[in-house]
Amino acid sequence: MTGALTDIRVIEIGTLLAGPFCGQQLADHGAEVIKVEPPATGDPMRAWGQEKADGKSLWWPVVGRGKKSVTINLREAAGQDLVLRLAARADVLLENFRPGTLEKWGLAPEVLHSVNPRLIVTRVSGYGQTGPYSSQPGFGAIGEAMGGIRYTTGDPEKKPSRTGISIGDTLTAMFATIGTLNALHARNRTGKGQVVDAALYESVLAVMESLLTEYHVAGFIRERTGSIIPNIAPANAYPTRDGKVHLISGNQDTVWRRMAHAMGRPELGDDPRYATHIARGRNQAELDDLIAEWTVTLDAEELHRLLNEHGVPNGQIYRAPEMLADEHFAARHAIDWVDSPDFGAIPMQNVVPKLSDTPGEIEWSGPTLGEHNNEVLGGILGLDDDAISRLRATGVVG
Repeated sequence: MTGALTDIRVIEIGTLLAGPFCGQQLADHGAEVIKVEPPATGDPMRAWGQEKADGKSLWWPVVGRGKKSVTINLREAAGQDLVLRLAARADVLLENFRPGTLEKWGLAPEVLHSVNPRLIVTRVSGYGQTGPYSSQPGFGAIGEAMGGIRYTTGDPEKKPSRTGISIGDTLTAMFATIGTLNALHARNRTGKGQVVDAALYESVLAVMESLLTEYHVAGFIRERTGSIIPNIAPANAYPTRDGKVHLISGNQDTVWRRMAHAMGRPELGDDPRYATHIARGRNQAELDDLIAEWTVTLDAEELHRLLNEHGVPNGQIYRAPEMLADEHFAARHAIDWVDSPDFGAIPMQNVVPKLSDTPGEIEWSGPTLGEHNNEVLGGILGLDDDAISRLRATGVVG
């Protein structure tokens, strides 16, 4: 591995998405991520996803990539002891259970720090570890609703919409990753570990721009606006002759004048109705109709070429087929092909961001359940085969 985190060991005991996606990002950049799963069933992500192949999840190979799977029953005292012993030899323990669960299992941060004062304990939950809502169950969708993104997403004539991905979980995982890296950096100075408390609703709230300030100062509440950015034009999706939808962002004054030339109507660049940012925003709907009348006369590729020639930001709205066929994706290795025991070589998004000296890599797709039991329990904890067999016989290890 060439990642920046090759000297970091992470014990991941979370399930589903927010915690495991944080673990995926750490593994992508070289961390040894040991994923502790319930025996027999494993992480529910092994069965989740909109589409399956032969009943097997197509999501698990991605979110489980680069991790080592160990099956330990955390409801048993002997299983809790195994995790405590692993934590004593780790840099990070990552979990996303309801607050209080670690404490119930005898794995509270103060207990973990008693065996490893340098440990970073990264905790992901719906509402955070404190506050009146902390004990309530909170999935990503609830965090999206409470954090503000659901209300502002979708068609203004319809009810609030989902973004199309589990954005609440994903944002929380990213902030949990940032927090973990910050805590590791602080440990370099202090020698001490600490708790990272990442809440779903706060992670969504963090990306809501000036929403709160706009309301407090101006009494303005953001509403759903569909595909436009209110008062910023042109910045919309427009129809093409071959039935596609093309995104154009020509809202800067100089860019708009270049776009007017591309349209064959250079006079529009200086037209008082459209010449300035404010004027275009005031006449946004009218301008969008005018542009759509033009784009629908061109095929998407022709439109793309013409706008590029005039320096106007634009692009097709991609789906998976377009991503896999795109030369820029290929040139930058944005998509990697990874061997899977179930599906052969499969494509998935590559490691981001790209680091010049320590780029990281995808070592393997999501492992089989308990694939690394002997490696971890024997190699890290020093248990012999007889000890592992006894733990397996009692149901502590799968």
